[in-house]
Amino acid sequence: MNVKKIMVIGAGQMGAGIAQVCAQAGYSVVLNDLKQEFVDRGLAVINKNLSRQVEKARLTQQQMDEFINNLIPSTNITDATEVDLVIEAAVENMEIKTKIFKQLDEIVPDHVILASNTSSLPITEIAAATNRPEKVIGMHFMNPVPVMKLVEIIRGLATADEVYQTIEDITKTLNKIPVEVNDFPGFVSNRILMPMINEAIFTLYEGVATKEAIDEVMKLGMNHPMGPLTLADFIGLDTCLYIMETLHEGFGDDKYRPCPLLRKYVKAGWLGKKTGRGFYVYE
Repeated sequence: MNVKKIMVIGAGQMGAGIAQVCAQAGYSVVLNDLKQEFVDRGLAVINKNLSRQVEKARLTQQQMDEFINNLIPSTNITDATEVDLVIEAAVENMEIKTKIFKQLDEIVPDHVILASNTSSLPITEIAAATNRPEKVIGMHFMNPVPVMKLVEIIRGLATADEVYQTIEDITKTLNKIPVEVNDFPGFVSNRILMPMINEAIFTLYEGVATKEAIDEVMKLGMNHPMGPLTLADFIGLDTCLYIMETLHEGFGDDKYRPCPLLRKYVKAGWLGKKTGRGFYVYE
């Protein structure tokens, strides 16, 4: 299948990153969100990222201008009627995602593939909200999207082989590395990463060591680029909690029980870097 035009739904950190790499790969990209201010914020982030590349002489100003010209702002979901692929990057919430997919299914042409950037929710359940489950697939990009090479591609129960192949091919055109994963809670990345972060929070909660010590052990002893508590702050503690709850509910196994300290911080509104405070304080 020939994909020329892509809509990205959600202009936040992940959506803007996905839109940027698609635009850089030469696709025409509709960046959609609920409000114009959200779209403008996403476009400003893309502009800033590309400008930095120009300053470092990794891009020419002409290339940057071409990439920016590939981006089309949108606040109307019906703009999806003119695209070949939709990549949804809305908030990590099943109710919101299924509502978006149900809406898209009713308005887009039959050939359109619907992909979700979900980091933990079942693709099969999202696909069940549509009448085209064979054309629904997971495309889980890593954060920050322009830098990280991996895309987990998740088949739902009904995803067609042709759809999988199309998405794998598109991923390669984005200069990313596709890895096929089956539809289980958390897939591979978050099934392994989030319990590690949760265990680090338990280690702090139980007074085994300070947050700085826990992060240093994992950086210096395990060669991680950043400690798990710093990473949790960057991901967002609300997102970490939501994924742990998805794993706990999905597997019914108490080894995925979220740490009470994680719940406490989320209830306090200490969500990490985005709110200025999580395990660490950010100016």
